[in-house]
Amino acid sequence: MHAWESIQKTLDWIEENIGEEIQIEELASIASLSLFYYQRLFARLVKKPVREYIKLRRLARSCKGFENKNSNIIDISVEYGFKNRETFSKAFKDVYGLTPSEYRDKPVGLNNFDKPNLLLNYVMVDEGVPLITEGIVLEYKRKTLNKPVYFLGVKDFWRFKPGKMLGERPGVSEPAAIWERFFSVVDDIPCIPCGRRVGCSYPGGAPDGYSTYFVGAEADADTVNSSDTRFASWELPAREYVVCEYEAEDFEQLIASMGIMMKFTRLWLKKHGLRADGFFPEIYYSLSGVRHAYMEMWIPFKKRENNDNND
Repeated sequence: MHAWESIQKTLDWIEENIGEEIQIEELASIASLSLFYYQRLFARLVKKPVREYIKLRRLARSCKGFENKNSNIIDISVEYGFKNRETFSKAFKDVYGLTPSEYRDKPVGLNNFDKPNLLLNYVMVDEGVPLITEGIVLEYKRKTLNKPVYFLGVKDFWRFKPGKMLGERPGVSEPAAIWERFFSVVDDIPCIPCGRRVGCSYPGGAPDGYSTYFVGAEADADTVNSSDTRFASWELPAREYVVCEYEAEDFEQLIASMGIMMKFTRLWLKKHGLRADGFFPEIYYSLSGVRHAYMEMWIPFKKRENNDNND
């Protein structure tokens, strides 16, 4: 068994026993490692100490309990392994910046720390070969877009930090708030019926420490040029792309697994001697029908230089 497989075995065990008392000594035994080497290897592969990781996964899982606005915070805290409401509330506030009561009464989009799939660090697939893991399907293809695609919608700046889009930095999701703004005005956007929708992060003249995030609906060129100033516009330029086709069993899982897809995509580009070139558009198709859990990421790319170690 490879070292990463030993750690993955305990990650799976933690998920299955998230509400129980979890001892690090027991996890080390499951991994067939000494306590010292288990904690050292875990932190190296997961990028978090064991106790911190367990807390973050408990918080992430607890968010499901708030779907009912009448939910009892004490019951949620106990169900997901916290000793009492006070401990749960303090951890929740420290990580997300708001209390459980505030989140229950006024839900906002949250970035949670994802459960890692360490297999993806050691497996590579060729173009046109699907990778199936934990209920999601990834497939990479090179495509040339001969004509630009136009979108109308809304945009704003958001505080960009490494790991925020990869499921490694918990907190309130600012892009989720921009999507909410889009859905509040989408009926007024003169878009193509049943057209595509896009979410895209790019520099866009954002201040230092920020990035621009645009959410829009597909529109034709004439409409974009004549549209009133209520809506921002964005263009997917004609050029060559690596397209990541990404499918899950349902839309909720699609969104929840975005961090897995983003991390593997960065690794895939690096292994193929490529790097992303400036922006990361997520293209969504109709949210109704059999393909509601499908999206594509169109990644403009350039060749990686020999001394280029950036993702």
